[in-house]
Amino acid sequence: MDVIYHYDGSFEGFLSCVFDSYAHKEIPAGFCSGEDGVFSLFDSRTVPTDPDHAARVLQKVAALSPEAAVLLRRGFLTCLAEKELRLFQVVAKLLREGPGFLRNRSDETLYPVIRAVQHLNGEVHLLKGFVRFSDLGGVLGGEIEPKNRVLPVLGGHFSARFHNERFFLYDRTHKEALFHVPGQSVIRPLADFQMAPPDKTEARYRLLWKRFYDTIAIKERENPRLRMSNMPKRYWGTMTEFQGEEHFIPRTSPGAVSGPGAPAGISAPGTPPPPGPSAPGSGP
Repeated sequence: MDVIYHYDGSFEGFLSCVFDSYAHKEIPAGFCSGEDGVFSLFDSRTVPTDPDHAARVLQKVAALSPEAAVLLRRGFLTCLAEKELRLFQVVAKLLREGPGFLRNRSDETLYPVIRAVQHLNGEVHLLKGFVRFSDLGGVLGGEIEPKNRVLPVLGGHFSARFHNERFFLYDRTHKEALFHVPGQSVIRPLADFQMAPPDKTEARYRLLWKRFYDTIAIKERENPRLRMSNMPKRYWGTMTEFQGEEHFIPRTSPGAVSGPGAPAGISAPGTPPPPGPSAPGSGP
């Protein structure tokens, strides 16, 4: 019987769907998460997240192939179309045939997931160099606009690099933020966020960075195509050197926009966020 599985969008929720499919001896025709609605002629079933069921599935996958377990975690963070169905097919083939097919990167079941994870890893690598932090009253703040859910992977890099700092990194695409204080990091959903304007000191540093970037450029060797190859244009929206004049106006200036750095109800990054549901997904 073909059925659409509705789940909460979390990694544990997806693994619970895998468990249910075997418990009910059915192959899902698709997956639907959160409040997204799917119009379909298939029957639908809501699968509650069960940590025990999820752990059993992940343990089974890891026992057969530790590589497949990592691929499953990373694959869930990608922007691959119908990723849940693709990942389910990989798990089903692993359980049916064993890990041998994982050696064949061109396998029709495996290849789309491998490519998606490569894209995720490439985006994480680029953002390690493209993230621009601002000093907002002693707290470092930055924004990114990735295609994949990179924070669970990228967060470890910045938490290790700035382990004694207080900082946050907001993902505009997936509406979630990494908050870090010394000794603790957490990812939380954050639906509405607007970065506070800089103070005079931060505005001055931003301007110095832009002037440095402009000054070291050699006009005679300008190569826009090569620049966009090494620094894709879709990342420019959050990079200091490509911003307009308003990005360099301090909040004490008449032209500055007043307002908090985060909406009411969101804890300052200087203190651990309150207990609450984690953002969908799971780190690798």
